[in-house]
Amino acid sequence: MIDRSAKYQTFEEFGTSSCWWAQTIESDEMAQEIAKRLYSEDEGLGLKIFRYNIGGGEADNPDCRIWDTSRRTESFYVLNPESGEYEYDFTRDANARRVMDYAIKYGAEKIILFCNSPHFSMTASGHASGGLTEYASNLPKENYQAFVDYVLTIADWFVAQGYPIYAISPINEPMWSWGGDWVGQEGCHYTVDETIELLELFATEMKKRNSPYKLNCPESGEMSWDYYEYVEKFFESEILNEFCDTYSGHSYWMDTKSEEKKQIGDKIKETYPDKKYEMSEWCELPLTIDSTTIDSGLHMAQVIVDDLTHMNAVSWQSWTAVNGDGLLDRNSDGELITYNRYYAFKHFTSFIKPGMVRIKTIDNFKENSQLKTVSFADGNKTVTVIVNPAQTDEEIRLCGIWGNAEIYLTDSEHNCENVYSGKFNQSFTIPSKSIMTICVEE
Repeated sequence: MIDRSAKYQTFEEFGTSSCWWAQTIESDEMAQEIAKRLYSEDEGLGLKIFRYNIGGGEADNPDCRIWDTSRRTESFYVLNPESGEYEYDFTRDANARRVMDYAIKYGAEKIILFCNSPHFSMTASGHASGGLTEYASNLPKENYQAFVDYVLTIADWFVAQGYPIYAISPINEPMWSWGGDWVGQEGCHYTVDETIELLELFATEMKKRNSPYKLNCPESGEMSWDYYEYVEKFFESEILNEFCDTYSGHSYWMDTKSEEKKQIGDKIKETYPDKKYEMSEWCELPLTIDSTTIDSGLHMAQVIVDDLTHMNAVSWQSWTAVNGDGLLDRNSDGELITYNRYYAFKHFTSFIKPGMVRIKTIDNFKENSQLKTVSFADGNKTVTVIVNPAQTDEEIRLCGIWGNAEIYLTDSEHNCENVYSGKFNQSFTIPSKSIMTICVEE
């Protein structure tokens, strides 16, 4: 049953990230096509957020330890061999910036600038891939201010060029070990206290500069009780609590912890009722499901529903948009291919629009039902997404709404296709292993 009188969060937007693919797109035609598929309302997903990586410069580091060359980033901060000093060169990272430009052309309205690590020249190890030992912070405290100035200088340059910079996110998954013998990408560990100290410095400097963008943090790697302290300490900070009306986190590793996610969401909502959650990263980790199958889409859709209902997320952003664990990819011939996750995402992005309010869905499904549901409303329109990962069809009644309906389906034979237009019938079948979006307008 739909209860339109019971209202929760107002949704803002969906998005995705430019890592680690945007810098590898050499073709202007391919960059434009990808941006269109992701950001166009008419020809794509209609995403609104583009997450741009301020790289730590490992592509420029003569001692780079990252074995995957696609994860070695090109930095705006480069050494002038004549002066021996670091200078800014904003002509760099041209491929990724071109993708961002096309994303804006096709509909991106908010840019989030995020760092996985400080620039390698600022770190203790001389690498942006983490410390030489695990769980060691790689940013010396004497370089905190230099890192703040570096990020804000880059953000301010983009603002001056007219880019719609919504937020900066200088810390990424601070709880992970980052470094040691594992150097798969850029990253930096921070203890809880180090995280708060550095973020407070960012907030202080941004207030001083009257920065026209937000501070997104603490970007927890997973929203579990093990790392709840990062959120708790974040809001215990007087300046961060006053400066930030949102907190951000990732949904990695929480796929089987739906109940734990609900407990954390309830706790945060009760303790910090005025704060909004932005889910800023998720992909399947480890990648075990064939990306071309409905199973990969079902997996992603269940995570999205949990984040919207249990964590009251006001935005939801996927991780790699173009990769084996992403939404799109390129085959061996360089042609663009579409994964099932793309169509699963479309069930949300094409119908749940900014400004819609989540409303209550009361279910009386049978005891062992695996159905997951979420509903949003805007005026006389109601959008309900139902995910059925089970091997069997489900017969349900959806009461509380009436009018004309458009129904879209993804299963083994359909890719977010319109399968019904007409008067809404409250009794219907949800096919096995499917995602269904029901749009009803009174």
